[in-house]
This record gives sequence, C-alpha cells and structure tokens, in this order.
Amino acid sequence: MLLNYQYRVYPNSNQKLQLNSWLRICRYWYNRQLRDRFDWYENNRTSINSCPLNCSLPKLRDNPSFYSQKKQLPIIKEDLIKVGYSGELLDFTSVPSQTLQDVSKRVDLAFTRFLAGDSNGSRSGKPRFKNAARYRTLRIEGQAITVERVEKSWLFLSFSKLKGWLKVRLHRPLPNGFVLKNALLTNKADGWYIAICLEDPNVPTFAPEDVIPSWDNTLGLDAVLHENDYLATSENSKLPSIKSFRKSQKRLAQISNRKSARNKGSKQRHKLAKREGREHQRIARTRKDHAFKTAHALVRIGKKVIVYEDLNLRGLSKPNKAKQDEDGKYLPNGQSAKSGLNKSWNDAAFGQFFATLEYIAGKAGTRTIAVRPAYTSQLLAYRDEFIFTDCDIRKYWDEFESLWVDRDINASINVKRVGLGLFPTIKRRKGNLVVGNSTTNSTSKEVLATLRMYQKPTFSRYSDECR
Repeated sequence: MLLNYQYRVYPNSNQKLQLNSWLRICRYWYNRQLRDRFDWYENNRTSINSCPLNCSLPKLRDNPSFYSQKKQLPIIKEDLIKVGYSGELLDFTSVPSQTLQDVSKRVDLAFTRFLAGDSNGSRSGKPRFKNAARYRTLRIEGQAITVERVEKSWLFLSFSKLKGWLKVRLHRPLPNGFVLKNALLTNKADGWYIAICLEDPNVPTFAPEDVIPSWDNTLGLDAVLHENDYLATSENSKLPSIKSFRKSQKRLAQISNRKSARNKGSKQRHKLAKREGREHQRIARTRKDHAFKTAHALVRIGKKVIVYEDLNLRGLSKPNKAKQDEDGKYLPNGQSAKSGLNKSWNDAAFGQFFATLEYIAGKAGTRTIAVRPAYTSQLLAYRDEFIFTDCDIRKYWDEFESLWVDRDINASINVKRVGLGLFPTIKRRKGNLVVGNSTTNSTSKEVLATLRMYQKPTFSRYSDECR
C-alpha cells in the first residue's frame, strides 16, 4: 500500500540557494509551456463568421502536447536560457531531468482539465501563470534519491544534482522494508518540508468491495455544523468542532490591516506578509490536525463500514442571488446572514475531512460510502413522518415512545439507512412529500434501541481525541 510521510527538512544555506534556483527554473519552464499552448490557440483559431474573404492564415503547426513539449528539454539544455524581462540566465542542466518532465505533466494536466474537465465533467478555470507564491513544490523521483544514513531521530538523504546530504527530522519512524517511490519538496511559510511517498509491504492492499455492509457493522455520519457540534454518529454520540478560522480571524485581520498600511516593497510589509502567511498556516494545520484526530476516533469505534453525506459544498457556500425592483434598486436578499453561514461551511472543511477519513479508513480496512442526503434530516428514523421540517427544531418529544429524539442523531441514522438501501423513496407531489417503498418497520426496533441507549449524548468518549 502506498503511504505518505511528511517531515521537516533542514537544508543548509547552499542547499537553500540551490533549491530556490530549482524552483525558479521549474516556474519559468511551467510558464513557458503554458504560454506556448495559449499562443497556439490564438494563432490557429479563426472565427468563421468574422473572417474576411482575403484573410491570411498563419503557418499551422501541431497542437503542443506533453510529449512534444517534453522533447524540447534536450535542446534547451544545450545552452543557458536568458529570461527576457529580467535578463537572468537559467541553467536547466542543474535540475534533475525527471523533475522538469513532471513540470510538463503538470501543464498538460492543468490544460486538459481546462478543456475537457475532470472525471466528474466539471471544468476548471483557465490555467494561471505561476509566481513564487503559487509554485512551491518540486517532485523528485525515487531513483534519484538515496537514503544515506538513518539515526534515532534524523534521516539523511542525497538527491541527484544536489550538493551534500539533506537533513530530515524523523518525528515518526519509517516502516521496515519500505520502497521509496518519490518525494515532494515544498517551500512553506516556515521552511522546507518533504513528503515521502513509499510502499509498505506490511500493509495489505485494501479492497472495499470485499466488505459487505450490514446494520451491525455500519456507522452513519451527519454533518451538524451547529454551535460546537461537528458530526453526529448513528451510535448516539456527537463530535466537537474546532472552528480554527473563527478563533483566529480577529488576529488575522489585525495583521492584514497593518500590512495594507505599509508601502509596497518595503521591508516592514514583507515581514508582515510572512507573519500573515504563518497565521494562515497555523489555521490550516489546526484544521488538518482536527480532521485526522476525528477520523482516527471514528475508525476506533470498530465499524467496518462508514457512511457519510455526499455534500454539495460549492452549492452550500454559494452567495444568494441579487434581487432588484422595477427601478433597478437592489433589495435585501439575506446575504448578510448567508455570509456567516458560508464562512462556517468553509471553516468546517468537510471536503478535506471526508478525504482524510477515506484515507485513514482505508489503512484500517474500513469501507467508506458517500450517499445522497436528501430528506435524511427531516424524516423520523423509526416512523414515516416528517418532523424536522424547520432547522430550528433541534429536538422532538415522542409521547407514544416516551423519548427525546435529537435532530442530528436521527439524521445520522437515516444516513446509515441510505447506505444500507433501507431508506424509503420520497417524491414531491403538488408540493407535498409522499413516502413510497418504505422499509422503516424492518429497522424501527434497532433505531429505537439506539435512541434509548443514551437519552443524553455523551461527548467524553471522543472529545479528548478530537480536540
């Protein structure tokens, strides 16, 4: 199984200069290939309805591709390349060849997604030219890396065309018998880091289709995003949120305002920009740490299948449409309240969490299933009745069963039912919701037993691990 281990790197002064030079060359090579592709489209495309009768077409050439642009590298390496706007000389022979080939692959991937879209058919925006802030990672293949020495808490690596050994801090040990595939060197706000991709023969390859979901081995998750709750599970428990951006936005705004007041290019503005980057890095790391700890806490429950909501995060954080009257004056559209909700959705980072959960669960042999969450938060899990029709309804007292039903716990059980194929078919007819093909009675006893297990959800079971 392929694993990624990230460590802090401590290069010396000469190695820093050399790595920064590699980044400069790769950035120039990326922008040059991107400009070549844009020029081809501008010079080889003419509108039929606007072309004059005596137009002169330029000399046509083949569309630049990954292989055609990669073949330019041997010619470029014959001499130094002079940058037109700065006059600096770039030596392409100082960079490993496979690193430069990976740059061509990144350009091809960006342009392919721009034209054809990704696997879901979603087209991305026009590829951007990279500056120093947008291009910070170098890919080094495993055959160009040699493990020189491993000490108690340090690892020494040698890279092709890099002078000296690179010192790596081992905060976690490497697995025995690993096979090094590649490494990513990234220049972050607080220094250099390396992400080592390795193959561990001790971890077997996980096949999700071999795990058959059942009621006893399945766990349902509902994204709560209410007050201090982050997730609700079908085991009648809730996991806390971290709200990393909310806690740091005041301090971040102060730094940003101070930076904006400084003159561009000044030393103080540069120092405040680095401080602002460190603050953003702290927020991102806190969010990532919370995602990993929450994922580990869910996997430790012992379930073999985890079902979660396939949320449309882009639609949930989308601004409201503007409203205008007959005179063209803008009317209130509720965007002021929606802005705070959008900030909470982005701060929760459920997309990053579910990706982390899939990775952690795969290592532990647990299957993850993303399901469509339509009507799961409204329908009562043990009876075909729409109770939670308003978001303000957080609890429901059932007099017949004599128990309190929490909205989020009920939704997580419904998500579990969707993953097992036990959720009824719901259609809307003349504005009313109609339930069809119901199998609620087959699981009502199990649902009621779960809700009666703890009338008050306990947080102590997972809160210490998630904070």
